[in-house]
Amino acid sequence: TSLHQNTGSDITQKGYEKKRSKLIGAYLPQPPGVDQALPQERRTPVTPSSSSRYHRRRSSGSRDERYRSDVHTEAVQAALAKHKERKMAVPMPSKRRSLVVQTSMDAYTPPDTSSGSEDEGSVQGDSQGTPTSSQGSINMEHWISQAIHGSTTSTTSSSSTQSGGSGAAHRLADVMAQTHIENHSAPPDVTTYTSEHSIQVERPQGSTARVAPKYGNAELMETGDGVPVSSRVSAKIQQLVNTLKRPKRPPLREFFVDDFEELLEVQQPDPNQPKPEGAQMLAMRGEQLGVVTNWPPSLEAALQRWGTISPKAPCLTTMDTNGKPLYILTYGEHSLNSLDSLTCVSLFQVTLVFPNNDPAAFMVAFYGCLLAEVVPVPIEVPLTRKDAGSQQIGFLLGSCGVTVALTSDACHKGLPKSPTGEIPQFKGWPKLLWFVTESKHLSKPPRDWFPHIKDANNDTAYIEYKTCKDGSVLGVTVTRIALLTHCQALTQACGYTEAETIVNVLDFKKDVGLWHGILTSVMNMMHVISIPYSLMKVNPLSWIQKVCQYKAKVACVKSRDMHWALVAHRDQRDINLSSLRMLIVADGANPWSISSCDAFLNVFQSKGLRQEVICPCASSPEALTVAIRRYSQATPRAVLIENLCFCVLQVFPMTSSGGPITEYPFIRTGLLGFIGPGGLVFVIGKMDGLMVVSGRRHNADDIVATALAVEPMKFVYRGRIAVFSVSVLHDERIVIVAEQRPDSTEEDSFQWMSRVLQAIDSIHQVGVYCLALVPANTLPKTPLGGIHLSETKQLFLEGSLHPCNVLMCPHTCVTNLPKPRQKQPEIGPASVMVGNLVSGKRIAQASGRDLGQIEDNDQARKFLFLSEVLQWRAQTTPDHVLYTLLNCRGTIANSLTCVQLHKRAEKIAVMLMERGHLQDGDHVALVYPPGIDLIAAFYGCLYAGCVPITVRPPHPQNIATTLPTVKMIVEVSRSACLMTTQLICKLLRSREAAAAVDVRTWPPVLDTDDLPKKRPAQIYKPSNPETLAYLDFSVSTTGMLAGVKMSHAATSAFCRSIKLQCELYPSREVAICLDPYCGLGFVLWCLCSVYSGHQSILIPPSELETNPALWLLAVSQYKVRDTFCSYSVMELCTKGLGSQTESLKARGLDLSRVRTCVVVAEERPRIALTQSFSKLFKDLGLHPRAVSTSLGCRVNLAICLQGTSGPDPTTVYVDMRALRHDRVRLVERGSPHSLPLMESGKILPGVRIIIANPETKGPLGDSHLGEVSHENFTFAYLELNLGDKAIKMFATSVLTFSRVINFFFPLQPERHDALYVVGALDEAMELRGMRYHPIDIETSVIRAHKSITECAVFTWTNLLVVVVELDGSEQEALDLVPLVTNVVLEEHYLIVGVVVVVDIGVIPINSRGEKQRMHLRDGFLADQLDPIYVAYNM
Repeated sequence: TSLHQNTGSDITQKGYEKKRSKLIGAYLPQPPGVDQALPQERRTPVTPSSSSRYHRRRSSGSRDERYRSDVHTEAVQAALAKHKERKMAVPMPSKRRSLVVQTSMDAYTPPDTSSGSEDEGSVQGDSQGTPTSSQGSINMEHWISQAIHGSTTSTTSSSSTQSGGSGAAHRLADVMAQTHIENHSAPPDVTTYTSEHSIQVERPQGSTARVAPKYGNAELMETGDGVPVSSRVSAKIQQLVNTLKRPKRPPLREFFVDDFEELLEVQQPDPNQPKPEGAQMLAMRGEQLGVVTNWPPSLEAALQRWGTISPKAPCLTTMDTNGKPLYILTYGEHSLNSLDSLTCVSLFQVTLVFPNNDPAAFMVAFYGCLLAEVVPVPIEVPLTRKDAGSQQIGFLLGSCGVTVALTSDACHKGLPKSPTGEIPQFKGWPKLLWFVTESKHLSKPPRDWFPHIKDANNDTAYIEYKTCKDGSVLGVTVTRIALLTHCQALTQACGYTEAETIVNVLDFKKDVGLWHGILTSVMNMMHVISIPYSLMKVNPLSWIQKVCQYKAKVACVKSRDMHWALVAHRDQRDINLSSLRMLIVADGANPWSISSCDAFLNVFQSKGLRQEVICPCASSPEALTVAIRRYSQATPRAVLIENLCFCVLQVFPMTSSGGPITEYPFIRTGLLGFIGPGGLVFVIGKMDGLMVVSGRRHNADDIVATALAVEPMKFVYRGRIAVFSVSVLHDERIVIVAEQRPDSTEEDSFQWMSRVLQAIDSIHQVGVYCLALVPANTLPKTPLGGIHLSETKQLFLEGSLHPCNVLMCPHTCVTNLPKPRQKQPEIGPASVMVGNLVSGKRIAQASGRDLGQIEDNDQARKFLFLSEVLQWRAQTTPDHVLYTLLNCRGTIANSLTCVQLHKRAEKIAVMLMERGHLQDGDHVALVYPPGIDLIAAFYGCLYAGCVPITVRPPHPQNIATTLPTVKMIVEVSRSACLMTTQLICKLLRSREAAAAVDVRTWPPVLDTDDLPKKRPAQIYKPSNPETLAYLDFSVSTTGMLAGVKMSHAATSAFCRSIKLQCELYPSREVAICLDPYCGLGFVLWCLCSVYSGHQSILIPPSELETNPALWLLAVSQYKVRDTFCSYSVMELCTKGLGSQTESLKARGLDLSRVRTCVVVAEERPRIALTQSFSKLFKDLGLHPRAVSTSLGCRVNLAICLQGTSGPDPTTVYVDMRALRHDRVRLVERGSPHSLPLMESGKILPGVRIIIANPETKGPLGDSHLGEVSHENFTFAYLELNLGDKAIKMFATSVLTFSRVINFFFPLQPERHDALYVVGALDEAMELRGMRYHPIDIETSVIRAHKSITECAVFTWTNLLVVVVELDGSEQEALDLVPLVTNVVLEEHYLIVGVVVVVDIGVIPINSRGEKQRMHLRDGFLADQLDPIYVAYNM
């Protein structure tokens, strides 16, 4: 009697009592005199007034009866009211205006009314009346006008800068280097929020003016940290922080950390979960199948009998889209046509491909197959080559060995064809022969021929397909005896009799529609009226009209069909449903089925519909019909059909003592339910919809019901909601995807999404991981218009769903993160040292060769100053070429011999003294492009006794952002004068320059294109080697300007160290493609050639933009053995020359002579880049071991540099999880969480290193990650604590570890100290007590989606902000948000706070190829990035 669904596992107590009394009331003993027919709550008949009140309520469009039982709705509204009291403000995501307009315009295609959830559709039922064929779709003008209106109201996030900002413009202290940020004209998002209402959304203001973005000017406000920031984006972030500070539910027991091994804890069962009670369950049986004497021995025998006895009896009536009978098949025709069709087939398995509006052709072909003893496999008509799930259907056909497809003439014409007119092979399908079954295409069998009809046996009758949760398709084989037994059981349960009329709205190719409308109907000579889906879309009332017209006794429908009829029903006078004795509801296992039935009964009871007529049933393809409610009160029993079909789902249940419950095997039905009082079967869901989140089970259908109880009519399409779970970080996470109505604005949709999250949180006590809205009609569909769930999930995980709104809530859902790291109370450095010694650990230290003990015939050693070395070379080898500068064509633009450089330096010294009136010790800024002038000016300063500072000139195309940096360095270095070329001189005085900086405050500018002719009276000689030689300024990646003072002694020692390491002599040639403004790049460009006498071939990196092969061609042409470059140069060659290796080979490019190719950097070696560079140019002779890296930092310009001799750099693999705890653990290549690290070259001679604790500055043991501190020839230093004694050393701000590595050469083992760089200390982010390096997170994010070209991460108020550059259409921007969040959670155990999607080139990169993350952060907070989309994860 009962199959019904309470609103799922999460129903309220009140609701449970209400449902229980309603369902079971009829079977409980009642006091005499009370009417037994109706349950207690249904006593009052529905009066016309109450029914019209119901209509009024319906027409408002605010209630959706199908998905709600009143109780559930009450619970949802109560939950939302409670949340309202809390006054929660949720930051709304920001969208670029173009994206908002595009998504809304894209969405304005009139909705396909075939939308529906898994098996449903929905009709655009407006309150104006029934959508019939004449006025079914909304007119186009209305749509377009709505679209234009919608797009203006939905630009919520794209309002503009408030006109006339109030805050004082304030220049940030962080200085930016030259960046690649372009000015975008679309206004940025500046929406701000207050927290007066539960969710506030600010409307856009009218003004759309926007000044060109200039990093660093912003309205200021104080955040919680007291940091002044922009008042817009940061207001949202502050709001997000406040929201996240709200206490959430206590998390489940977290992982625990044991020696930095994160061990996943087994989920503990919830102590509050109810315990099982009552007696052990017994096998329930349906009533005995009554033996009827005249039942045919097989279904084919029944068809033959009726074809002979009553050939004129109607068997099936097909309707056209106007509701007129199109074709009536009689039993006589059916019998003959089946005989015709069987003659054309003599195979074992065939597939039946018939459209939904041609049941007669399908029926004939199906019975033809049964008669011919061929196994039919009915499938849907493939409409395109890329139908959702089509590939899996193909796999099923292949595994069934199907080679022939039967189809109708009309269907055959409609299939996709190749240009030659052939039907193409669909993806994943076997090769098929297509047969048309119309009688004109078939030959008649001989008159005297009749098929041999056998009794039903265990042969396969047909194969029905079933789609699993993961999208795979299984075939369920039904035997002939099972088929017959099922028909007999249904006949008995439903009381079918001959010549009854049945209206079938269901899909006749499978499931309930096939069992009742094709099989059981023929067994009982019934007349089936088949209503096609296309007619239902046009006229949802058609099935009710046909019941009245044909006085049908039975109708097979889904709750969707009842719902559509309700929406379309407007007091139609002529409806009478009194003929119905059974209304079979096929999807009884749905939480909304019960409310559909209740609502339908409420309206149609007055039209003759009796309450006991509604009969939900529970079934599944693998178990056929499990239970069906009877139409009469006489037999209150469910029918349980045991042992119908055998497949892998067969089980033998055991009792607690271990014995089998019965001797028969059982079939797993895939249904979830229980046996209630009186032996009633209650089905409350399907296994496919089951999600296990944090050890608790949730039903996807229940969550759909709750989402739709939050006034969905305005924002999303009813029934177009998909709920599934994805596995992230060892647990299932719930994802909800819904189709958004085109007329709903951004604010409305966002508000609805927030309320859905609150409702689900309150009712189900589970967090939703991601809620996405997609434009109308874009979710993949099943053939009858439902949502193809597994395909939707696949698109979501691939990043191809293209949502128009996304709200992620990882902070709420993810409760199984590892425990934050607890820092131990600080132990003194001396104790650490003693502890390490006691435990036998080596103190982590390393050193290069001792400079004092190396014997070499270095003539330059006898001079203390570089200026003296140059004078000596000008006298001894005047015509030896020191420098050669190449232009973009690879020809020599300029060169300098020793004497030319000396003479030029003298003239510049005269100019400084006479025109500049400078004293010795004055600072001079050299603003030159990379080249020879820079070198001459540097030595001119040394000859005059001035201190030079090299400064990168401003970029002519980007003066606004690059000139302030020049000005800042000139001011901070206290330069008394500025030397440059005539061209740059004009640039500094241009109108653009005046707009960027105050040009009146420049120091005197000297132009060196016109030099005096005379020589200086004397060349300055410093009094002391410790006096200043030059200043080295650079902007770090964190945006800080830092200068290093280099003494004459340090400069000479530095040059000597490099000379020894790289074996540089006057006969050598070295190619340099670097920026010559700071660090090792400057030393190699300007100083080393003078000290060592080798020839430097100079290649300005900017020339590679026009000719990427310039550097490598120069290396090949000059037969260079040693070359130095930067990562940006290497990247340019890898990307720009990837496809040109063959043509370069033809041009004679040969790299076989290269012995060392060193990347000059101040960061962790980029292994992926160096390896791809090596692989790419291997064919051109480059030895893979030639490529290596160097390590420098601000306070020591070079610590490691790969020399010409000595072992090759080694690569080790370390555990990333251990690194977060500042520990080093070596693992094997390819092990999970492994990170490859390459040795940063060999430690330079004269450098001694110790690894120190960044906090206490005490030394560390070998397996610890710490800061490199070193003792050598540079200037600034800090005290390194060694207990009671302090050594002057340098902190480099580089996190590294060192190891002693044994190398076994053929002759003898050699040991060397290897230093591995992990990252810069000031770049590292401390989150949850652990140390993370941005590059690791960025590497993971770039892998997450093919459209992410670059990524940068930074933190803001303890939130992780991920900025990704999108290479693709703006529609893909929102696809990236879930993928980025997933990958960071999975690989780094971190929750992303904000995801920012920007255009290519927005992430600023300096000349060394390093990302300037702090600069990016300032731009983001000052709202100057013009992001495509900003998502604030909740």
